[in-house]
Amino acid sequence: MASVVVNAAIDWILVALDAPFARAVVFGVPIGGHLVLEVILVIVILFLLSRKSYRPPKKPLTEKEIDDLCDEWVPESLHPPITEEMLVQPPILESAAGPHTIVDGRDVVNFASANYLGLIGNETITESCIGSLEKYGVGSCGPRGFYGTIDVHLDCETKIAKFLGTPDSILYSYGISTIFSVIPCFAKKGDIIVADEGVHWAVQNGLYLSRSTVVYFKHNDMASLASTLERITKGNRRAEKLRRYIVVESVYQNSGQIAPLDEIVRLKEKYRFRVVLEESNSFGVLGNSGRGLAEHYGIPIEKIDIITAGMGNALATDGGFCTGSVRVVDHQRLSSSGYVFSASLPPYLATAAVAAVNYLEENPSLLTSLRNNIALLRNGLSDVPGMTLASDPQSPIVFLQLKKSTGSPKSDLQLLEKIVDRVLKEDSILTVTSKRSSLDKCRLPVGIRMFVSAGHSESDLLKASESLKRVASSLLSDFT
Repeated sequence: MASVVVNAAIDWILVALDAPFARAVVFGVPIGGHLVLEVILVIVILFLLSRKSYRPPKKPLTEKEIDDLCDEWVPESLHPPITEEMLVQPPILESAAGPHTIVDGRDVVNFASANYLGLIGNETITESCIGSLEKYGVGSCGPRGFYGTIDVHLDCETKIAKFLGTPDSILYSYGISTIFSVIPCFAKKGDIIVADEGVHWAVQNGLYLSRSTVVYFKHNDMASLASTLERITKGNRRAEKLRRYIVVESVYQNSGQIAPLDEIVRLKEKYRFRVVLEESNSFGVLGNSGRGLAEHYGIPIEKIDIITAGMGNALATDGGFCTGSVRVVDHQRLSSSGYVFSASLPPYLATAAVAAVNYLEENPSLLTSLRNNIALLRNGLSDVPGMTLASDPQSPIVFLQLKKSTGSPKSDLQLLEKIVDRVLKEDSILTVTSKRSSLDKCRLPVGIRMFVSAGHSESDLLKASESLKRVASSLLSDFT
């Protein structure tokens, strides 16, 4: 019987190959050639599916084979290769980060810490911290919503709101996490955020975590902002139904420039956007009484929808806050990850913030001293060979950039770091470059960043400017 089937199959194949449209008679039944091929393919497929897959015999490896495989195995690296730049150690402070500090056993003038009001080491603030430590201990050991709220937290929130003239405020445990917890709290997937391209990494992280549609405008360019808002809203009915935000810094950490808040408010009202203002470098600095950018421009605080700031700069403590309407604050108490899931701010830091604000109110001359120091340092740095001042004249961040780039940001940074290293080594002036992590997407030019303090003396400022002039003249002779 098998031979009959095989012969019949051969006849089918021969008929199909010789005459595709011919008909063969098998077992008395006429069959077309194309049908023969289809049947054969079905038989072959069924035959292959019925076969067991090949498996190598289960033979255990010998000890030598295991050792050889282990020797040959190369694990995939969890990080990029270590370079010489990564191995460079930054200066290590050996005392408080005041206007003067100790580095490697030497007294140096400190322009690397954003101690704008010179309150680090202030006796009044230190005493308030000691009293708080004795009463509450070091930490709260829990988030605010789970037994982590202490009366000094509420006192601090009330003090900040009263100082700024807002209905309410909310404290965060870590300054840099404030802004990147606040943005995702209000902006979600599908919302629109228009942000300045010069915002620092914490703001960038908040934009990323929000999963919103983010559109950047040119740094501090109001014409670019206006055209961006026009492009987004013109004829776009869908955009009218979405939540829309403008996100800017009051004083940009990556350039030292001050945002033109008056124009930003005008545009936000025209195109019906909300404004999120990051004030870490302007709170306690700008305005007649240090109340920030709104006071600086004479704009009613209620025109700013959301204000955030870290307290590690002017107030010489840590943590951050967000202030605004009661609804804005209450929403964060239930929806902001940095508030809900983080252990609350250590009580002594909240006490220090209250003491710092009180001290500023009682000593407004601090602001006069800071502004005089800014003007004095800028005057001394106005003619540094090969460099230019990029920051605003009233900014506490004095930002120096190269007049002529070397050709790449990496090379520029290496050259600037040489200047910073020599200034520290030869003249005991501690400054920093605007070095950024690989996560930072800011494309602004790098530079030397100097944080001016009300605690700096005139001799400190003159020494710093003369040192930078001399070192820059030596290293930038080919770029002038």
